[in-house]
Amino acid sequence: MGPGYEGVYVVGTGQTTYEKKTDKPVQRLIWEASNLALRSAGLGFRDVDGLGVTAFTLGPDNVTTMTEHMGLTCRWLFQGLYGGASGVSGMLQAARAIQHGDAEVVVIVAADAFDVTSHMNMSRNPGQHDYMGPWGYGAANGIFAMHTRLYMKEFGATREDFGRLCIAQRENAMLNPNALLRTRMGMEDYLNARPVADPLRLFDCVLPCCGADAVVLASEAVARRLDVPLIRILGGGEVHNHPADDIYRFSAGWETFAGRMWNTAGLGPRDMDFVQLYDDYPLMEFVQLEGMGFAPRGGAGTLIRDNDCTVRGTLPINTGGGQLSAGQCGASGGMIGVYEAVTQLRHEAGDRQVPDARHGVVAGYGQVSYGRGLSASACVLGRE
Repeated sequence: MGPGYEGVYVVGTGQTTYEKKTDKPVQRLIWEASNLALRSAGLGFRDVDGLGVTAFTLGPDNVTTMTEHMGLTCRWLFQGLYGGASGVSGMLQAARAIQHGDAEVVVIVAADAFDVTSHMNMSRNPGQHDYMGPWGYGAANGIFAMHTRLYMKEFGATREDFGRLCIAQRENAMLNPNALLRTRMGMEDYLNARPVADPLRLFDCVLPCCGADAVVLASEAVARRLDVPLIRILGGGEVHNHPADDIYRFSAGWETFAGRMWNTAGLGPRDMDFVQLYDDYPLMEFVQLEGMGFAPRGGAGTLIRDNDCTVRGTLPINTGGGQLSAGQCGASGGMIGVYEAVTQLRHEAGDRQVPDARHGVVAGYGQVSYGRGLSASACVLGRE
C-alpha cells in the first residue's frame, strides 16, 4: 500500500455555463469557475494560497499571471501541461503540497474558450506538424479512428458496443441542464450519423465549446471549520509516455498504477458507485475501463453490454453526459469528470444523482502527440 492523501479534503466545486461560443476571455471563465467553487466551499479568494490552472488558450498568460488577475498571493502553483490528464494530476499534486504544509487552500481550475474552428487551428506539436501534416493529418479524429479500427480488428468489438456507451451517456446528459446535447439518441441515430473519419461518426467525437470547471482542496484544519460535505482523495496515480516504445498499444498506462491506487484506497472497481472517464472518443473509455481493472483487455464491450451505464444503472459512467454529450471545453475536458464526481459525492446532482453515492473513480487522459495521448491519471474519491 502506497502513501495516502490523509489530511486533505475536496471542499468545493464549480462549473460555468457551457456555451458553443462566448465573448468572455478565458481568464474570465477561470475566475468564474473558481468563484463558484469557492462559494460552494464557503471560502473566498483571500483564503486561497495555492492555484493550479490548465488552459490551451491562456497564453501568453499563465498560472503566475492568473494570480495577478485574480488578486491572489500564492505559496504553491501548478501549470497543467498534460492536457486532459491535468485536472486529476493537479489535484494529486496539490494534495501532496497541502500535506507538506506548502499550502492550505488550493483551487484547481481548467478552462478554454473554444469553437470548432479554433480547436482545429490550435497549434500542434512538431511530430504532428512535420510527420503527419504532409499526409493530410486530420487532428485527433484521424489518430483515434486508427486506434478504434485496430481495437475492433483485434478484439472483435463492434460499433454497437461503442454506441451503447454513447447512448447511455446521452441519457445522463438529458438530466443535466448544463449539457449541450440533450436530445434523446437511439442506436440508429448513432450508427447512421454523419461520417467523420472511418469508423468514427459524429457522435463518437466531442463537441468543442467554451467553459470552465474547478475544485477546491483544503487542509484538515480548514476543512473541519466548513459546513460542507467532506470528500477525501482515497488513492490515485499518474504516468506519462507509457509504453515508451509502442505508440499504438491500447493503453496510456493506467494499469501501471491502478493496483497501487486501489490498494491505497482499500477499495476496488466493484466498490465504485460511479465512474467518470475521459471520453474524447468512446474507444478511450474502453481503454480506461480495462486499464483500471473494470474489465480484462478487450473486454470492455462485454462489460458495457452486461451493465446499464445510466445514473439509474448498475455501472453509472459519466453521470453528467461526459464530453461526448455535455461538451469539451478544451483543456477543461479533463476537469468535467472531477466536477461531476465531487457533485455526485456532495449529493448535489439533482435529477442525475446516483442514489447514496459514496465512492467513485475519475480518470484523465491527454497531451495527444504523434500517435496517442502521452499522459494518464486517475483518482478514487470518497465521501466522509
